[in-house]
Amino acid sequence: MSTPSAPPAAATEQIAVRLRGIGKRFPGVIANDDINIDVRHGEIHAIVGENGAGKSTLMKILYGVQKPDSGTIEINGATMVLSSPADAIRAGVGMVFQHFMLADNLTVLENVTLGAEKLHGIGAEARAEIRTISDAYGLNIDPDVLVERLGVGARQRVEILKVLYRGARIVILDEPTAVLVPQEVDELFANLRELKSEGLTVIFISHKLDEVLSVADRVTVIRRGTTVDTVDPASVTARQLAELMVGSELPSPSTETSTVTDEVLLSVAGLTLPSDGAGAGARPLLDDIGFEIHRGEVLGIAGVEGNGQAELVEAIMGMRPGTTGTVTVGDRDVSRLSTQHRRENGIGYIPEDRQRHGLLLDAPLWENRVLGHQTRAPSAKGLFIDKGAAREDTQRIIDQYDVRTPGPDALARALSGGNQQKLIVGREMSGDPILLIASHPTRGVDVGAQAAIWDHIKTARRAGLAVLLISADLDELIGLSDRIEVILRGALVGEFDPSEVTPQQLGAAMTGAGAEA
Repeated sequence: MSTPSAPPAAATEQIAVRLRGIGKRFPGVIANDDINIDVRHGEIHAIVGENGAGKSTLMKILYGVQKPDSGTIEINGATMVLSSPADAIRAGVGMVFQHFMLADNLTVLENVTLGAEKLHGIGAEARAEIRTISDAYGLNIDPDVLVERLGVGARQRVEILKVLYRGARIVILDEPTAVLVPQEVDELFANLRELKSEGLTVIFISHKLDEVLSVADRVTVIRRGTTVDTVDPASVTARQLAELMVGSELPSPSTETSTVTDEVLLSVAGLTLPSDGAGAGARPLLDDIGFEIHRGEVLGIAGVEGNGQAELVEAIMGMRPGTTGTVTVGDRDVSRLSTQHRRENGIGYIPEDRQRHGLLLDAPLWENRVLGHQTRAPSAKGLFIDKGAAREDTQRIIDQYDVRTPGPDALARALSGGNQQKLIVGREMSGDPILLIASHPTRGVDVGAQAAIWDHIKTARRAGLAVLLISADLDELIGLSDRIEVILRGALVGEFDPSEVTPQQLGAAMTGAGAEA
């Protein structure tokens, strides 16, 4: 494993992006340390590494969001100082972020031209340009459709169209497949290959190593802020690539023998939630949902984002007013109880968005340890919290769940995404739950943190918890679940045996193409 060396001078004209000696430091953290990468013209170049390895910081530097403390950036042979995204866009660099930045109530044309009105106006000329770009790169986007009517895959193509409209010849994608079903991944990769065939350069960050190996021309591995190696995907396996990233083999979500018992720990019946929209014809957000989870069982919920998964979790947690139906935890009907009282009756909750709903980012870890558990944490003393006991118990979680941090007084914001997630898992498992709701528990974490979280879910299953697992990672669902239910337009439309179903079959059911299943 060696740091990529500089190519011969004769190859300079073939390099779209050259990063040399890039360094970036934050208080107490070295994010990038002597990064060296060459990205060739017209290639798909993947960058992989653990959370906190420095990938996102590096891409923000290339897109002008962050300024490096040291090193140089060359784009098409010219040394650049990128002080803002506007500088990057002028240099031909565009970036598509993992969380889409589109206005649902606007059309594709309005979203694409917003902030770029000087290029082609906002009317017929802009519409014609959008159609030209869409046709040239196989994006299949109608400029006049409302974004709210588009699926996740189509929305991502709109984001790509936005950067191409602004003249990007180097396109950066951050975790582009995180919320896509297999069919949408295939479509995206076809689009990326089309961009490549037209001479564009694609740089993308991903944690999904099998996908990286299937689409990338070269892969650069970053570990602890430093480039480890740049490899040819044809010469390595996913397991070997994982070893380069974290020094260990690629983890597997597969569970062992069944631990399912006859005892029902979660029973949901007739759960219905009316639409937020007006009009008698609006479909409900949840439509007569019913299922049971037994002690020692993991029930997986598969669905394209926006089909009711978030509302289902919020309804079970008591966070959704207007829900009808019943929720029984253990032998107690909790349907009329508050979220706090439902937690006190044995629900542990790993939220979908750890930074918005799971943590107080500017609070120390010991405060985050008691968050949502103020009445039950070992540090709870009536209406007060024993800070010393809270710090001690937080240190226990840090040690037991391998949360990499200086200690319980560190701010949650200072942790990488994977370590934030491990802290949340440790907190929720420390409340002695009988039911664990895990909503996208490994989204946006590296293979090391992913393996640890999988192990904790398996441990919960063996310990006799009922687990409700919502995930967009179909391999994760198939590997961890004892049963899988598919949710589509707010209703459960099919149950699958993980030992028999394929990701493609699940993807078909999730999009409504597999109704016959």
